[in-house]
Amino acid sequence: MAIKLIAVDLDGTLLTRSNTILPETARTLQVASSQGIKVVLASGRPLSGVMPFASQLNLSGKDQYAVVFNGAVLQNLAGGILMNQEMDYQDFNTMLRLQRLARVNVHFETTECFWTCDHDLSVQMQINAALTDNMLKVRHREEIPKDFKFNKVGFTCQKDDGQVEKLWNTLPYWAFDKYDIVKSLDTCIELNTKGASKGNALMELADRLKIEQTQVMVFGDQGNDISMFENPNFKKMAMGNAISNIKEKADYITDDNNHNGIAKALKKFVL
Repeated sequence: MAIKLIAVDLDGTLLTRSNTILPETARTLQVASSQGIKVVLASGRPLSGVMPFASQLNLSGKDQYAVVFNGAVLQNLAGGILMNQEMDYQDFNTMLRLQRLARVNVHFETTECFWTCDHDLSVQMQINAALTDNMLKVRHREEIPKDFKFNKVGFTCQKDDGQVEKLWNTLPYWAFDKYDIVKSLDTCIELNTKGASKGNALMELADRLKIEQTQVMVFGDQGNDISMFENPNFKKMAMGNAISNIKEKADYITDDNNHNGIAKALKKFVL
């Protein structure tokens, strides 16, 4: 069955290690889009961190879409929100309790900005805010309003100090029952409300667009992409640089993100 929707992760998939899109990959995705195939960027980033790359692919407007915050939010590229799954002040307090399990920073991501109660910030937290063009608001705990809502949580640490790994190994079982939790990097754990995932958001979008799940192709490389690779109906393309769990679930392993892996797979299976 012909592919009608191509979902592409950003970091480590669409983007090279220098945070750019290779010209051949951009041209191939543009050809797919010109043929009426929906090209959907699916990222842990907020929309502000997706739009510069959507623009490079000539994607814009309310008829083009992005899956952001690891699937907690589904938006069109005009900024309209189609689906929004949030956590609340009770969850905020829970995150602060989990933070005590290791020496890590925790920040809270909303569609407007990032928040944290930490004053000594890890480089990874600062990178996350900078790459997504987001204001990072540093506040004391008592300054956080009781009606505070957020879409995603990031636990980060300094490179090579092993604290994210320590947190990952000590997170209680009930946390995995209550939230969707992935380790997206050695220095970052990402957490969403239960059921908020890239895979579920893509199923929602495909249903809205009247596209069969067997007509959806996904590209990914890291832990926050696993939900897309657990769908038995999607056509699953693992990047050559993907973690083993992604490769094991893939229908095909393409080249890595620095060697036009997306373009090569699309030319083989779609175009």
